[in-house]
Amino acid sequence: MNTQAVLEALWAFANSAFGITIVSGIFLFILNRLYTAKPGWAKFEGAIITAIQHAEKSIPDNTESRGAKRLDAALKYVLKVQMEAGKKLSAKKVGEIREGIQIVHNDLSAKGTLTK
Repeated sequence: MNTQAVLEALWAFANSAFGITIVSGIFLFILNRLYTAKPGWAKFEGAIITAIQHAEKSIPDNTESRGAKRLDAALKYVLKVQMEAGKKLSAKKVGEIREGIQIVHNDLSAKGTLTK
């Protein structure tokens, strides 16, 4: 069988009802996997929430650049917890955690559950 005939057979299959169903199913499976994938920082969420609450309490509201200092304090707290657990984090993972702190802080603030 030559290449042209194989390609024509595949094209005919892909355009059949069964072929369209198979291709659509594979496409939806891939999209579902991408949609449900959790961000890298999600497994640190408990430590992140505790770190945010600790930073909110320890750095007063009248501090200059308080947002940056609270972010830094929360990041240091999460990194300390991970180091104590014996886990070494890459620079990429630290960046993900920093992003996660900002996202979780925003969520807590929007829900009104951020305690001081």
